[in-house]
Formats: sequence, structure tokens, C-alpha cells
Amino acid sequence: MRIVFAGTPEFAVPGLRAACERAEVVAVYTQPDRPAGRGRALTPSPVKQEALRRGIEVRQPETLRDPEVQSRLRALEPDLIVTAAYGLILPKKVLKIPLHGCWNLHGSLLPRWRGAAPIQRAIEAGDAETGVCLMEMEAGLDTGPVLLREATAIGTDETSGQLYERLAGIGANVLAKGLDMLVAGTPPQRHPQPEAGVTHAAKIEKAEARLDWNESAEVLARKVRAFQPWPVAEAVLAGERARIHAAKAIAAGSAAAPGTVVAASRDGIDVACGDGVLRLLMLQREGGRAVSAADYLNARRGQF
Repeated sequence: MRIVFAGTPEFAVPGLRAACERAEVVAVYTQPDRPAGRGRALTPSPVKQEALRRGIEVRQPETLRDPEVQSRLRALEPDLIVTAAYGLILPKKVLKIPLHGCWNLHGSLLPRWRGAAPIQRAIEAGDAETGVCLMEMEAGLDTGPVLLREATAIGTDETSGQLYERLAGIGANVLAKGLDMLVAGTPPQRHPQPEAGVTHAAKIEKAEARLDWNESAEVLARKVRAFQPWPVAEAVLAGERARIHAAKAIAAGSAAAPGTVVAASRDGIDVACGDGVLRLLMLQREGGRAVSAADYLNARRGQF
């Protein structure tokens, strides 16, 4: 089985490992190196780093629409293309290249949360569960038939970063099962996605991280979890902007105006919301590092 694997972030690395254990990965496609860190040095993607460690050829085209790029891909004679958070659209001509088509690992229970940010949107919406689908790719965005799926409950305090790591492992297991079935000559059955229940997971914009105290504490607590570790929720607190790394809605009512600090102690900083109270547990001042509420209060002694 000759596989071309296409992926970019850490989420895709376990899937690449699973593919390497079950087939010949003849090439890895990943996004071009991007500036990262304080020095903004060009940095290879996690998938590229894993591929190079394994001695696999790495290709980093800016687009797959270029006929020359498509010709080079076709020359690899792949039996299957597997993608996981690749970041580039596969044109129809590319979808037709492999003998067994193109598979994609998607971090949601399709048709819920098609699109770029399924993990964050599931937490933000308060979903009780999510999962990973192995789907057959077609021209539409995450619209293809589902081959295999595995569900998992979302923890009540789980952040998108924590869920991201869990789903990466689940995705690798799902892909491994699908590849084992394909190699054995009994490929997974195709299950068309139902029209009912379709939702779209729009890309996360940094501006969304600004908390509006007029919203309910429950909604804001979910946003803090959804936007951790990026872009990290932020809010104005006693006249100063701070990033909120951890918070929870507490069972308390308040008649104070939204945004008012109603209590401050080592246990946290309680802020009145449009409905309920949000307790801030870990915060970060501009130019500082994330600290506990107790340390944050020490740094702003006398201001609460």
C-alpha cells in the first residue's frame, strides 16, 4: 500500500505514525515553513519534523492547483492519500489520483462542526461529546461519506488544547483501523452524511477572544476553555486588560453591573456577568506570564 500523507500541526503526527506502521508512506505533504517564536524564525511544521526523522520525502507546495505539482504527485502512484489538518484544499483532479481515493481525519462527529475549528467550536457551544471521523473526501468542505468514527465525552473543565491532544490519539486509532481493513481487502463502508444536524466550525478569529461581561458566566467559562491555548481569552479587569487562562462559572448571583469585581481572594477573582458570576483562576498581565489569581492580586495589591 503506497500512501501519500498530508498534514501540518501536531494533531496530524499520530496519524502519520499510524500510517507508517501499516503502509509505505512515499511522501509527506505539509504547509511551507512559517515564522514562529519571538525571533520569528522559519520553523518546520510538526508533521515535517516527524517525516524527516523517518527519512520520508517532504513536499511543501503553496497550492495543489498547480499542474506541475499535480503531475509530481501523480508520479508517486499513490494507492491512497490521507490528510489530517493539512490546511490546503485538494482539487478534484487530486482527489481522482489515488486508486482508493482520499481519506481525511476530522476532529468532530460529522455532520456537526464541518470546517476549520471543530474542536474549539464544540467546547464553545457546550457540546457534551465530540470525536473523530475518518471520511472519504469529495469536492465539498467535509461533506464526504464517513467511513469510521469514534466518539468521546468532553470533560467539564477540558480546554481545547487538552481535547486536541486526546482527539489526535483517537484519530490515529481510527485511521489505523481503517487502513487495516483496507489492506485486508475489506475497506470500511461508506456512510453518507445526513442533511440534518449540519453545523459549520468557522475559523477562530483573535477578536473573538475578548470577553463581553454582558454574556452569561456559563458562556464565558466555555469561551475561556475553547480559546485555550490560542488565542487566549482576554478582558478588562479593574481598568487593566488581562488574558484569562482559566475560569469557571460559580453558583452565585449578583446584582452588580456586568464587569464588576464582586469578590477577590486566593480562591479567585469573581466578576459579575450578564447572568451569574465568573471566577477567574489564572490570569496574565500584559508583558507578564500566566499566574494564579492569588499571585495576580499580589501584583495589583490595593486595586481590588
